[in-house]
Amino acid sequence: MLKLRVITAIVLLGLLLAALFLLPSAVWAVLVVVMVWQGAVEWARLSGFVGRKATLYWLLTLSWMLALLWLDADAGAAQQVYVHLAVYLVAALLWLVIVPSWLITGWKVKQPLLMALVGWAVLIPTGLALLDLRAADPSPWMLLFVMCLVWVADISAYFAGRRFGKNKLAPEISPGKTWEGVAGAVFGVSLYVVLVWSFSPHFSHREILPPLLLAAWWWVVLAVIGDLFESAVKRQAGVKDSGALLPGHGGLLDRIDALTSTLPLAALALLMQQLG
Repeated sequence: MLKLRVITAIVLLGLLLAALFLLPSAVWAVLVVVMVWQGAVEWARLSGFVGRKATLYWLLTLSWMLALLWLDADAGAAQQVYVHLAVYLVAALLWLVIVPSWLITGWKVKQPLLMALVGWAVLIPTGLALLDLRAADPSPWMLLFVMCLVWVADISAYFAGRRFGKNKLAPEISPGKTWEGVAGAVFGVSLYVVLVWSFSPHFSHREILPPLLLAAWWWVVLAVIGDLFESAVKRQAGVKDSGALLPGHGGLLDRIDALTSTLPLAALALLMQQLG
């Protein structure tokens, strides 16, 4: 299983890097829309939607995403900023307030409509962040930097947890995750940030390292929250994986769970910096 996971991950990484650096913006936007659509298909399953209700859900999700793209093309710069800000603030409310409370209380959501709303708050900001962060200066390095940070955290947590893991992080939600794994993620991300800061001209100012490390540690927390939340939703739905799209990995949501909680807030931080 591990060999299959590694092979799939390498293939996906190669395809992603090719898309990031070679695709024009319009084609990248189409790819993002397809990813959001696939996420909506999987979320509909986790929410208990079947048949026409599932189809209606992903159609509405596509409509939201296409409406945002249309606004970007038609609206003025100021209008675009405030629309994006509103979307990211919804994501911030979800990941900083609602989801932590959800996980702490062990909330079981039985209302499909509420799950549908949560799905939109997960998927739409993530899709928008994939567009905004890729377009941010330096493009596409900003998006790649944030995504790599999440991947480093995930890989470091996995191996640290397997080697040293004893104290369960959230046994009722995800029994395999440990506090030692989280510590490994913090260590791995710290090393990654120091390496990027040392060799990248975009982070060459010495004074930027402390706030960059603090932000990276906070992003580890967000990644853990995103991972635990998807595990909680899958446990509630009674499934092991969100889908079977990726051999050895499950569905798309199984691969981007930590990105859904980190990319929108990274885009929000970047947007707030520009407004400031």
